[in-house]
Amino acid sequence: MLSSQNISVVETFLPQVLRYRELLLQWNKVHNLTGAKTSAQIDEFIIDAVQPITFLPPITKAMDIGSGAGFPGMILALALPQTHFTLVEPLSKRASFLQFVKANLGLKNVDVKALRVENLPHEPYDFITSRAVTDTKMLLKLSEPFRTTGTLLLFYKGEKVYDEVDESLNYKIIEKQNRHYLLIES
Repeated sequence: MLSSQNISVVETFLPQVLRYRELLLQWNKVHNLTGAKTSAQIDEFIIDAVQPITFLPPITKAMDIGSGAGFPGMILALALPQTHFTLVEPLSKRASFLQFVKANLGLKNVDVKALRVENLPHEPYDFITSRAVTDTKMLLKLSEPFRTTGTLLLFYKGEKVYDEVDESLNYKIIEKQNRHYLLIES
């Protein structure tokens, strides 16, 4: 069960994330948006998504490539209301869910783009994230048109992350229990 002791976030986070979880459980029964089917599984995904706020600098403009049901982009947007998030999700049922959550929670810091990232107009972002989309090399290629000097990239990876990093990158790997967060500065 999520509680305010698990994570250090703005006070609006807990009520909003509980509402998000409720909506995801409802929609997931009909639309199969994510493999997380129980409240406990969703809570694990939420904690995994929000944990990086403990090591991220302030961010103004962020993009989540392949947002799926909102992990990590929507969760980070709830935790960081001062940051504008663009959630890019090509599957219409997932993009519709994200749009519904945005409207239901009255989120002014979220835009949902129902398209592939390759079709998004190029503009710079301070922060680009992705979870369970593709390997690091492809994520670097997909994010290239949206990066500028100093853009931070955060890729949620498993143990194989060490096989995917190029030593020429300016990166750090933050290891947590079941997750490796790959943080790259461009």
